[in-house]
Amino acid sequence: MSETIRLEPGDQAPDFTLSDADGASVTLSKVLADTGKSVVLYFYPAAMTPGCTTEACDFRDNLTEFADAGFTVLGVSPDTSDKLAKFRDKESLTFTLVGDPEKDTLRAYGAFGEKKNYGRVVQGVIRSTIIVGTDGKVLKAFYNVKATGHVDRIKRELGV
Repeated sequence: MSETIRLEPGDQAPDFTLSDADGASVTLSKVLADTGKSVVLYFYPAAMTPGCTTEACDFRDNLTEFADAGFTVLGVSPDTSDKLAKFRDKESLTFTLVGDPEKDTLRAYGAFGEKKNYGRVVQGVIRSTIIVGTDGKVLKAFYNVKATGHVDRIKRELGV
């Protein structure tokens, strides 16, 4: 398998501007500046699939705890705004979802590349979460995570 970028704590988080579920532009540096909070940036393969729904609902159900601890949650997938809107509405998601159909942001964060899927090497989204501090630097990076139990692990790691 070829090398995929892996961000490490202390690295500058790549800035991006992507469209949210309503088609509005969301820019990481603006979210950091406007909220004054760190960002839990999680990357998932596809809206409305079982694992991604589990993970999104876990974030939704723990959103208040993250907010109280000084974190904003953003979900990133290669989905279009239309699909993100359906996902948000169907699952009553109360945090921002952004789409990266070109996969440029996914690649910049090391969340797209070669991975094993049922024993085969394929190109795809690598389920990952990057914690970005208010200064725009990576605080923590988690790659190849499982959907189930991941939110609890992040909470433990962040002391939430």
